[in-house]
Amino acid sequence: MFDVRSIPLKLYNTATRQKEVLKPLQDGHVTLYTCGPTVYNYAHIGNFRTYVFEDLLRRTIQFFGLGVTQVMNLTDVDDKTIRGAIAKGVSLNEYTQTYKDAFFADLKTLNIQPAEVYPAATDYIDEMIKVTQGLLDKEVAYRGGDGSVYYAIRKFPHYGCLSHLNMDELQAGASERVSSDEYEKDNVADFVLWKAYDPERDGQIFWDSPFGRGRPGWHMECSAMAMKLLGETLDIHVGGIDNMFPHHENEIAQSEAYSGKPFAKIWMHADHLVVDGKKMSKSLGNFYPLNDLISRGFTGAQIRYMLLQTHYKTQLNFTFMGLEAVKESLQRLNNFCQRLLEVETVHPGGVIAPILNQALISFAEALADDLNISVALAAVFDLVHEVNVLCDAKKISSDEAQQVINLFNRFNSVLGFLSVDKQTSEIPQELHDALEKRNQARKDKNWALADNLRDYIVNSGYTIEDTARGARLIKK
Repeated sequence: MFDVRSIPLKLYNTATRQKEVLKPLQDGHVTLYTCGPTVYNYAHIGNFRTYVFEDLLRRTIQFFGLGVTQVMNLTDVDDKTIRGAIAKGVSLNEYTQTYKDAFFADLKTLNIQPAEVYPAATDYIDEMIKVTQGLLDKEVAYRGGDGSVYYAIRKFPHYGCLSHLNMDELQAGASERVSSDEYEKDNVADFVLWKAYDPERDGQIFWDSPFGRGRPGWHMECSAMAMKLLGETLDIHVGGIDNMFPHHENEIAQSEAYSGKPFAKIWMHADHLVVDGKKMSKSLGNFYPLNDLISRGFTGAQIRYMLLQTHYKTQLNFTFMGLEAVKESLQRLNNFCQRLLEVETVHPGGVIAPILNQALISFAEALADDLNISVALAAVFDLVHEVNVLCDAKKISSDEAQQVINLFNRFNSVLGFLSVDKQTSEIPQELHDALEKRNQARKDKNWALADNLRDYIVNSGYTIEDTARGARLIKK
């Protein structure tokens, strides 16, 4: 079968505004830094749009035969986490642990592959102090009148290289300073590297440093952890488009000034998720943590499919109607896999090999074109159609059906939402019995009993599909 490693993987680089072939610094192995959650609340579907995209990227890298070391940070100290801990009267660790645990549970629900390292910012304070001191020594940072340490963006001529902001505007605002972790795009200013301790604001949450008590700025956290764990130059740095400025811009400035090396070869950013065409917000009542959708009866696989099906550089409009449509599409794919498992024809049709080869080529070429997921999914559904025609004509053997299943497993190594090897034997025996009783009730024209048994089966998480060989149960 076709060797997908012969296709170059091209990714859109935000910094250069063009697609570039991925050529890792270490032959055959990619270093990947992905911006993780700030653990002050439960992650919502907008966050998971980015995390699912990052998982698609990771799986695609592996699909093309490359190894990957991924680091995803956990921001457990910033303005929001400190405020939350003080408001609840608990330690910072106790406050953030609840949201860390929920985040990892959500990753499992969405079948997101675990990163190699999940560094918590509070475990790398010494490294952040080291980088901050290095920037002071290089005189690209300075002590402010409030005791905090700031980065002087006028000392970094390439500031704005990622977001392509107008340098004249940048210089006009460079004399101002901001000590908050996040600020608006029109407030371009020197940013905080080390935030001086304020007992009224910070309570008992602080660390000692050569610059006095305080804690690191949000931007410094990612730079220090990324360089410590992956080296001073990364192959790929990823995040949501809202992180591009100021967060990623500031990461570049402080990291490159410290190391004297390019911070990342390729920058990638996922666009926003909106709900019914509107920005997600609690005030509009359209703010959905993952568990909210699960409680409404949707599965992790269905939600993953919904978040995955739109190209990462395109805004994703989340609707419940769209989620219902995804539910049907996923059911169709899973029914197809179940049908393949039941093929019993022993005489091969002899036409399956070229069909599978073309499907693999189409799928791989789409992924290699900056993760063009819609074209990749089209290749999957084209294969379903062609194989269904062969199945209807009984021109496919059980061995050939297994070849199709093997290819679907390769597809699913990237997609992560299919139930490829679901066996009929997994269905509880009482549901098999209920189906037999329903069939008999229909023969006896006992429609009330047949309806009750159908409802029992459906409420147990299965649907009934009528086939030429009789009715069968399909997991929803």
